[in-house]
Amino acid sequence: MSFSESADSKALPPLQRPKRPPSHLQPQRSPQAPSPALSQPLSLITAAELKKTNLYLVGMMGAGKTTIGRKLATRLGYRFLDTDALIEQSTGRTVTDVFAKEGEAGFREIETQVLAQVSTHTSLVVATGGGIVTQQMNWSYLQHGVVIWLDVPVAVLASRLSGDSTRPLIQDVDLSEKLTKLLAERSDRYGQSDIRIGYEGKSVKRTCDRILTALKQNLRPDPKLAAAQITINQSSINPVMDPAKKEKTS
Repeated sequence: MSFSESADSKALPPLQRPKRPPSHLQPQRSPQAPSPALSQPLSLITAAELKKTNLYLVGMMGAGKTTIGRKLATRLGYRFLDTDALIEQSTGRTVTDVFAKEGEAGFREIETQVLAQVSTHTSLVVATGGGIVTQQMNWSYLQHGVVIWLDVPVAVLASRLSGDSTRPLIQDVDLSEKLTKLLAERSDRYGQSDIRIGYEGKSVKRTCDRILTALKQNLRPDPKLAAAQITINQSSINPVMDPAKKEKTS
């Protein structure tokens, strides 16, 4: 399966298999990224510090992954992709139609194929489908980048999704009950994310600031750079004497 270029994916860099980010770019997992105080200047990570590492936004439907992802990509000078949009582009069908004809299992298989292709690019912010974390295979692709969980309460999700006819899993059901069940089933998987951004009800800009700050706070010193700063005073090193010569002098 392949997908053609769209407004969000045009001019993608040549295909290259990204490696797991260097250790200094691998965030230390924490239950909640702290919210920076409004009175303090924010320390935001830059694209240069990310070294082209992809950012994958995960979370429930209605969490704002697409809206926040677009803004975040603009801020970093990254490209933005939405896996659901790519599925529709590659199949020529809507997500609803794919679910209806292929079932959820068929949809998840296509989703994994799309994610596999997306992960071969770099410098991306990727908004993923709400259930992408449920497939273990997908984590082998997600973990090539930094995974960020947008954690939004069910009450807020229900308010946002009320009347939405484009989401197959919430049709003809009690919305709050279904969302509660889905979140319960997925929360452990979401919890495997590198960074969790809890809901505050603030602006998209503020949420992006929190993400960039959390990335900066979890950035570890580059061990290679640290090693390069170590200098050795050669004159202070005792030379290793040849054992044969040592016997002659003793």
